[in-house]
Amino acid sequence: MLVLIARPLVVGIALLLAGQAQAQAPAAVPPERVKQLFELLDDASVKAWVAEQRNQEAGSVGAPAEARASPNDGASGAAAAPGQMNTMASSTLDRIKHHIERIVRTLPLLPGQFARVRAETMKDMSSKGSVSVLILIAMFIAAGLALTWATYKFTRPFRLWIIAQPRDTPVGRAKKIGGRTLYSSILIVSFALGSAGAFMMFDWPMLIREIVLTFLMAAVVTWGIRMYVMAMLVPSFMNVANAIEVRALPITNEAADHWSYWLPRIVGVFAFFAAAFILLPGLGIDQDGMTVLALGADFVLLLLLLLAIWRRPRTQRDGARHSGHTGATWLLTAYFVVLFLQRNAGLYTIFWFTCAAFFLPLAIVLAQRSVNFVLRPGSEDAGRPTIPAVMIAVIDRGIRMIFILAAAYFLARVWGLNMQSMQEGNATATFILRSLINVMVIVLAADFAWSIIKALIERKLGIETPHPVISDEEAPIPDPQQARLRTLLPILQNMLLALIIVMAVLMMLASLGIQIGPLIAGAGVVGVAVGFGAQTVVKDVISGVFFLLDDAFRVGEYISSGSYRGTVESFSLRSVKLRHHRGPLFTIPFGELGAVQNQSRDWVTDKFNITVGYDTDVDFARKLIKRIGLELAEDPEFKHWVIEPIKMQGVQEFGEYGIVLRVKVTTRPGGAFSMKGKFYLRLRQAFKEQGIELPFPTVHVQGLENANGAENAPAEITPELKMAVAQSHTNRRRKKASTTA
Repeated sequence: MLVLIARPLVVGIALLLAGQAQAQAPAAVPPERVKQLFELLDDASVKAWVAEQRNQEAGSVGAPAEARASPNDGASGAAAAPGQMNTMASSTLDRIKHHIERIVRTLPLLPGQFARVRAETMKDMSSKGSVSVLILIAMFIAAGLALTWATYKFTRPFRLWIIAQPRDTPVGRAKKIGGRTLYSSILIVSFALGSAGAFMMFDWPMLIREIVLTFLMAAVVTWGIRMYVMAMLVPSFMNVANAIEVRALPITNEAADHWSYWLPRIVGVFAFFAAAFILLPGLGIDQDGMTVLALGADFVLLLLLLLAIWRRPRTQRDGARHSGHTGATWLLTAYFVVLFLQRNAGLYTIFWFTCAAFFLPLAIVLAQRSVNFVLRPGSEDAGRPTIPAVMIAVIDRGIRMIFILAAAYFLARVWGLNMQSMQEGNATATFILRSLINVMVIVLAADFAWSIIKALIERKLGIETPHPVISDEEAPIPDPQQARLRTLLPILQNMLLALIIVMAVLMMLASLGIQIGPLIAGAGVVGVAVGFGAQTVVKDVISGVFFLLDDAFRVGEYISSGSYRGTVESFSLRSVKLRHHRGPLFTIPFGELGAVQNQSRDWVTDKFNITVGYDTDVDFARKLIKRIGLELAEDPEFKHWVIEPIKMQGVQEFGEYGIVLRVKVTTRPGGAFSMKGKFYLRLRQAFKEQGIELPFPTVHVQGLENANGAENAPAEITPELKMAVAQSHTNRRRKKASTTA
């Protein structure tokens, strides 16, 4: 780690001391005059004057004479629009050409400027020597690492507390990540105090003091990024058990190791270049020289980024994943090359917009994945604890709003937009920018409100994962209140979504300066006209409202109305969808339902018959039926559904071939379909064991004589007789079926 931090510092000092010894250094600028120049540039009035001059120059360059004469004239602006576009394109090409010419013209002058830098630095280093300064800087970095190591040893209880937090609950994972982040901050502060604090104890010349402190801050930034990356990604060299489950992002061990290696190095090189570019202007490097040096620094950073992109691990080895990985790699390469070209062509406005167009969605997606991964439901061993969906939505949308507003503020600052002047200005461009900002705020507020409403409704509907894990045998009985919520809340959700969209659109139109009063009045008139022209639709909607208010049916219930019957699957504002038990799906307007028979409400009673022989002891059969009914009522498969067990009501009638017994059972609707079949099987077995006859239809033929002339003897069974008996049985079945129906 010492080598990682010290390397950019050594290279930076070497760059500052570089220069050709034979080159003739120009006259040195006195430090007092440089200080006066810095103080003058920091003056508020000077800054305001410079900004005004830049705005005037930007407004005058590329604008045609007609537009400059009357900037607020809409007709002339429209007429000059093609000319303005051509002039803007020509001006952009001219700026690129001028920028490249400056780079080429400055290249031969760099050795002289470096000689001036060397002269300035050696003037203050004459008493110490450059080698002594480098040794002292290495000692300061070592002191920072030593203090960090001591902090690591003394904070062992805190590390044990972080390790002890459970990883199978969302709160435990959040505490682990928060604890690691806080611990990383403590180590960063320790390194900063040990390095920069130790340096501040010595008396240094002013220039050397600025140089060393600037590069020490670059080292602190590099160390801080490394600590935070380790806290978030938990690479494998940290030897953390189950590291995949306690990371802040759902990534593999290979991906965590890769980005833990490359991100600190990329940021470290960037911090070194930033420190050098902060110091070089004060040492005599002019703006053109800084532009040339920025070209080299950007090229080095581009190479590091491309190495990190091309060497990143693949998720899988199959063909689809391989092609997708290669395609994404080429797209990222093209993107960063475009960024490099934009920056070094002087197109800074487009450069920052291109950066925001990629990194803002990337940050939003990573934040969303991180929130959903860290706050996912817990394991089964811990009871599947969950975080309320409302809290997850608030955290996710809150982070998204912060990112978007921060990006908008950053772009406004980069583009030189002053919020105060935007509120007071009347220019067309200022009005458009202010309107766009208002529209963005309205969209963010609408998205935030809709996320909260959707999370609340999903929580009420029970869409989120339940806390306990319940087996099928112990499944709870459907709650009537929950069924009613599943019926009404989806309709309410759609209505609220439409309301939020309409309100957001109207507010955005108002922010753009459009009068929404006539729109609202016109929409009311159109609504009345549509209502008169679509009376059937209005009838269906109103009928549906009253059906829902009367709680006539709910989602999941079995209803019948006229020739329609089936299970209620879903609603709309105009119709209901019924799934027939054979599969067809009916879509019925509410106005055509009429009277509704709900067969899934509260309880159902099923009555059926059992026939026994005429010589059966009816009281004994009643006891057998009652015993079997009680056994089925205690069966785990049916005990949650049975309200009154199966029992015999009495003798229904004397049938053609036995005594018909009436049996009934009362259950909750929808859960005891197979109980009757099991009852028949057990009853048949019990009757067989007790010798109770279950009669069946037979045919006795009398009055015929056999071949020997004996009377009342069984006759020979002929095919005609068999056919007659079969026809008799068929007629009886049909008669019984029609009576039952």
